[in-house]
Amino acid sequence: MKKQIFICILIFCIPFMGIGQKLDNQEIKNLIDSYKKDIRGPYKEIRWFCTDGSIRQPKDPCPDNIGPGVQHATYKSSVTDLGKTNHIYLGQILAYTTKEEFWDSAHNNSRLKQYQLDKYLRTVDNGWILQKGQFYRGALQAEDEEAWGVDFYKWLLSNTENLTKNFYLIRQSLKDIPHNGDDNLAQIIRSDSKVISDLVPEFMDLRVKIHSQPDAGDINRVKDFKANNSNKLSNENKAKIDALVSTMTNFYKPVDIAQIQKSTPLVKDSPIGVSIKTFAASYSGEKNAAVLIPATAELLLDIRQAVLKEENAIARLQLLDASLKLEEIIFKNSPQWQPEDLNGLLDKVCYLGMANAGAGYIELAEWEQLNLSIKGSNTSTMSLGQLTTVLENARREVEWSSSMVKANYQEIVDIYTTFEPKAYGFIDDKIRGSIALYLGQTVGELGDIIAQESALTNKVLDIDNQSGLRGLNPGYALGELVVVSGSPDEIEVSSDKIYVFQRPPSDLKPIAGIATVSEGNMVSHVQLLARNMGIPNTALGDDNLKSLQKYNGERIFYAVSNKGNVIMKLEKDMSEEERNLFVKIERKEERIEVPIENIRLDETAILNLRSVDAEDSGKLCGPKAANLGQLKKMFPEKVVEGLVIPFGIFRDHMDQPMPNQSGSYWEFLNSTFKQAESMRSDGISEGEVENYQLRQLESLREAIKVMPMKAEFISQLERDFKEVLGKAIGEIPVFLRSDTNMEDLKNFTGAGLNLTIFNVAAKEKIISGIKDVWASPYSERSFKWRQKYLLNPENVFPSILVIPSVDVDYSGVLITKGISSGNPEDLTIAFSRGAGGAVDGQSAETYLIKDIGGTQLLAPAREMYHNRLPATGGTEKRMSTFENFILSQENIKEIRDFAKTIRITMPKETKSDYEGAYDVELGFQNNKLWLFQIRPFVENKKALSSNYLESITPNIDLNKNIPLSKKI
Repeated sequence: MKKQIFICILIFCIPFMGIGQKLDNQEIKNLIDSYKKDIRGPYKEIRWFCTDGSIRQPKDPCPDNIGPGVQHATYKSSVTDLGKTNHIYLGQILAYTTKEEFWDSAHNNSRLKQYQLDKYLRTVDNGWILQKGQFYRGALQAEDEEAWGVDFYKWLLSNTENLTKNFYLIRQSLKDIPHNGDDNLAQIIRSDSKVISDLVPEFMDLRVKIHSQPDAGDINRVKDFKANNSNKLSNENKAKIDALVSTMTNFYKPVDIAQIQKSTPLVKDSPIGVSIKTFAASYSGEKNAAVLIPATAELLLDIRQAVLKEENAIARLQLLDASLKLEEIIFKNSPQWQPEDLNGLLDKVCYLGMANAGAGYIELAEWEQLNLSIKGSNTSTMSLGQLTTVLENARREVEWSSSMVKANYQEIVDIYTTFEPKAYGFIDDKIRGSIALYLGQTVGELGDIIAQESALTNKVLDIDNQSGLRGLNPGYALGELVVVSGSPDEIEVSSDKIYVFQRPPSDLKPIAGIATVSEGNMVSHVQLLARNMGIPNTALGDDNLKSLQKYNGERIFYAVSNKGNVIMKLEKDMSEEERNLFVKIERKEERIEVPIENIRLDETAILNLRSVDAEDSGKLCGPKAANLGQLKKMFPEKVVEGLVIPFGIFRDHMDQPMPNQSGSYWEFLNSTFKQAESMRSDGISEGEVENYQLRQLESLREAIKVMPMKAEFISQLERDFKEVLGKAIGEIPVFLRSDTNMEDLKNFTGAGLNLTIFNVAAKEKIISGIKDVWASPYSERSFKWRQKYLLNPENVFPSILVIPSVDVDYSGVLITKGISSGNPEDLTIAFSRGAGGAVDGQSAETYLIKDIGGTQLLAPAREMYHNRLPATGGTEKRMSTFENFILSQENIKEIRDFAKTIRITMPKETKSDYEGAYDVELGFQNNKLWLFQIRPFVENKKALSSNYLESITPNIDLNKNIPLSKKI
């Protein structure tokens, strides 16, 4: 009997213990390697799945009396378990999956995206997990997968709201999910050319051509390559090249325009059906790309609008498939449209932009904000200013298109890249397979012409498409170039290097210079710090990043002018004037002192926010609390109640004995800085001194986190929570905002360097959070920024602002200056959905609000998730979609009016002589505006006024007229 019990434990308990444990990346990689070597790949066995739910052996099909059934493979248990533990689904068989599971709405459509990524990996890695199992007979049946696809789209496209919110993703999925017998030939061409170049390095130049500027002439180029290299090629490589030629030949066949009408019978009598019929009749034999593309682009945009009005799901499917065929026409014919003059080039920019919107790479509302056709029909000239406006808007559309692809797929690519590095190429492949590829090239050509006319040219080494670079912050730097093509979050940066990132890291430490493909937003903490410290900062394209990779590790000079033109050259090519910029200057000339002469450390009672104002900044508390208290007096209905834990309470607690030390916390801190100065006097290198300080401060930080809190402080905190905030501590969630005396100094912003704790509710978490905030100025990042800029970094005192959480619908930043325009009378606003918007580098909805009227959309929001603040504390991640703008026109008007009030009343109320712009954090809840912070907007005046930067900034006559007949 005991033996039987033991067997029972082995059978039931041990397997149960294994399921539920999340696999690490190496374990997943090992699984994938095992599937690659298995003749069945990720599959276990073939079975019949009958209509009544029964499962039968492969040679025992479902009998007629219970329905037809389908035959396909089952998954290995390790594949099934991986889905349960890691939500990773390999080798998905559609006929084996329910529609709801595959759409996977609770996980941001992860399973559908994984299916697309899986198909990509199979094309670039010889079948990937099916390297040996791709011909496992019966694993899936093409006709069953296609029937499932049709059924899936009947279900999916019956929901108008779903289609509106996810138009881009749904339309992209049609390229990968079988439903009409088509293959994604363009992707196969790109992946096959990559495989060949990996096997035959001499093919690399052709691969680059096929990936970046594909056209029908590539067929003969590939044939010529095979003929010229026949002696060097193996039979296997020749066969791969022949297969590529065959695919290309098939792809570049003219699209049967008449077939588009035949394939949309369900809409033949509707307005869009009539438009399709007219298009087919008028353009079936059209060979002139300059005629065909505009008509196709107009129909493509019309179909996108019509799809949303159509109610029949199958009719929608027919229209979307027609849309894909129209996109194919434009993609194939774009290289053949070679405008001869500026007028034709502007037309090409306009219609490729229109087609790009019709294909879903930007939202319809965003397209309406871009005026790419401002030239009048009878205009023979345009001013340089008008042309520059078209260029800027067209550049934005290219950037927005790339960000749409990244927003939809970056999350799943990041997950897969940790165990399958080849997944990283998926997003690039998506962008290269889009109309945005040709739009970007055409915009580059327009940029080159405007650069010639304005003399505002970039001079960035020897890379192509230099008009794709756009300076954000003026400044100059000399240092090693580091090009980071992957995630920046694990990169340990150095203050003397220049970094090129896909996106800026949210917790950037001091660096010499930065350039990013995704700029995040221009008012994030990272961007404000860069602007404040004169760090040159540039936005660039994906291709620019790739072109710069060959200079990775080289020492370069990098400068961005006040008007945004960019210079990058090797150190050996610097002029004498440029070398003189980096002559060693005495340290003290570059740094400032934290004022402490008026600080009051005797105040050891918690303060009501209503009792402090701007005059208390740097005395009782930091500027966040002081300025918010000022705002509370000025706008009582727009500011929450709050508590302020002044500097004195922190200092009082720091006088307690520090565990395992001979003195107090405060004495330990000061002895650290004294010892550092002594080490410098002894000639010890700055690197060693810094390492010593960081080790000491880490010990101090960890000690503060477990510091005992004084009983009288806890008692007052509990009392004031009830009296001021209206509820007992633990019953109301609050923000704990670090507020040091090192922030918002005259020449240093300190934005985002110290800790803010979001929406904490439990009493013990609030107490612990206070200590975490006190400890945060001693983090490596905060210390390094202070060391770079402050003469007395040891005299940093944190206060804490405690305010009730407001679960805003959207939030962001207002700068009372036009950052992009340079006009102090304009406004810049950036908003994201949920709480904490725009400050952490999110891709935010950004506007320039012009003083003379008008609002310009600079960037749409492209964050898939946003924060909400539940009453129980913590944060919840909610999914976002992009079809609607975040801010309404009423919101923008209220912000505009509020900015006017700030400009007039803030200096008067604070009795300040400050004349600069303000940086305001705010949010809306149910359309009610809430204010959370106001501070000076600090720019690096040295960078702005530098004679050198002024010398590389040309004077531009925006009124100069350019004839549209100008040859190109």
